[in-house]
This record gives sequence, structure tokens and C-alpha cells, in this order.
Amino acid sequence: MQLKSKPRQSREPTIALINVVFLMLIFFMIAGTLTPPLNGSVQLVETMDLEGREPPDALVIRADGTLEYRGAELTNAAAYVERAAVDLPLDAVRIVPDRSLPAVALKQISADLRGLGASQVYVVTERGLR
Repeated sequence: MQLKSKPRQSREPTIALINVVFLMLIFFMIAGTLTPPLNGSVQLVETMDLEGREPPDALVIRADGTLEYRGAELTNAAAYVERAAVDLPLDAVRIVPDRSLPAVALKQISADLRGLGASQVYVVTERGLR
């Protein structure tokens, strides 16, 4: 009685797998360059050392709720509207609140400005880069 030997299993073609991976790498290298590189003669602006300042026509609100416009202290939102209406239309008002100003006070001042005719009220914030 003769034993039948098991059929010999062939090895997997690793060369074909390497070729496929290499072709995928080339494809993604070519497809990944969608935008041309920046011209070498262009120097980008560096903002790391710039000092942050509020916009010149913004209403600054301190932590205690005191309003300030262009360095002058104001009593309420109506005083801002009277002063700013000379220089600016009330279509967009920028508010720069102090970090520790309660949200209730910010909401109240924003509502007062809307009630006095401001169509849009923007809150200017600082964006952290991390």
C-alpha cells in the first residue's frame, strides 16, 4: 500500500504584494500634490510677536460691566449708540468683553444694543493656537 503524499502548497507571491504597495505609494505621492508649492520669494507674515488689540470701533466691556468706547468710559449701551452713531452705522456692532465678564451681563448688553437698533452684534474673541 502506497501512501499518497499531500499536494505541496505553493508559497504566496510576495513580490506581487510588494509591487501593489509600491504602485499605491506612487499614486498617493502624485495625487497628494494638488496645490503648487508656495513661491520661494514670498515671505509669510509672522504673528507670534504681535500685540493683541481690540478693533478701533469696538465696544469694550470690562469685568465689572463698565463700557468703554475709544478710551472713554460710558454709562450704558444707549451712550454707546449716541457716540458711535456719529461715526458708524449700527448695522454691525463689535463687542470685546473681558474674559471674566459674566455671561448674563454680556447677554444683557447685547440685547440692549439690539433693542437700540443694532442689526448684528459680534463678540470679538481670542483664538488660541495650540
